[in-house]
Amino acid sequence: MSGVAIRLAREEEIDRVLPLYESLFEPPGARPESWEEERAARALAEAIREIDSAVWVAERDGRLVGVCTAYLDFHSVRFGPRCWVEDLAVDRESRSQGIGAALLAEARRWAEAGGATHLELDTAEARTDAQRFYERERPSWRSISYAWRLDP
Repeated sequence: MSGVAIRLAREEEIDRVLPLYESLFEPPGARPESWEEERAARALAEAIREIDSAVWVAERDGRLVGVCTAYLDFHSVRFGPRCWVEDLAVDRESRSQGIGAALLAEARRWAEAGGATHLELDTAEARTDAQRFYERERPSWRSISYAWRLDP
């Protein structure tokens, strides 16, 4: 991970962070029907500002190459406070260099400091590369996630 710095994102650089989401939309992923860049920028700004969320970026030579968002989102009756990693993306040219692991480690440290008992994320079944990465990170357990689209 030579020359890469992991740091908290700043609100004034949202226009540099948003393009990192494009890697999540590449096959086997897809751009969500509800994706609107203006709404995404507002949500990212809120995640940067709020105390129960954090956004980290990976920067190399002035260029952002990765992003991770995490949220202390609820208190589980069974497990206590949970931290959810919503987005973890590293641009294609910078993968397999330890950047994703460093971003995930930062989220884990932040979650522990915030009192979370565990950190969770999900990934699509088609994202086999991401799944191999998560397995290398030695999760405490695996689960299956289901989702229902709602009409707002």
